Amino acid sequence: MLVDNMADLRHLCAVSTDDAKAFAERENTFFMETSALESMNAENAFTEVLTQIHHVVSRKALEVGDDPSALPKGRTINVGSKDDVSAVKNAGCCSA
Repeated sequence: MLVDNMADLRHLCAVSTDDAKAFAERENTFFMETSALESMNAENAFTEVLTQIHHVVSRKALEVGDDPSALPKGRTINVGSKDDVSAVKNAGCCSA
């Protein structure tokens, strides 16, 4: 989701609304303009992102089917073990 905040300050925008819309379309993502100052679409932006998350999760649940023991299909990402993280923390940032 691409959100243009501060829509009330168009004269300060570095990217035009048309360019932002075109980018969102190319990236197959949702675009919305908001202004927290004017209370314009801020709540709608949160509602929309939650709605889109719900759609994605629901679609994945349908792919799994009726088997509650089936794991959803996805990728496994190895982030290391506790020992790997501890070694990085203990090394410090400025060791010679």
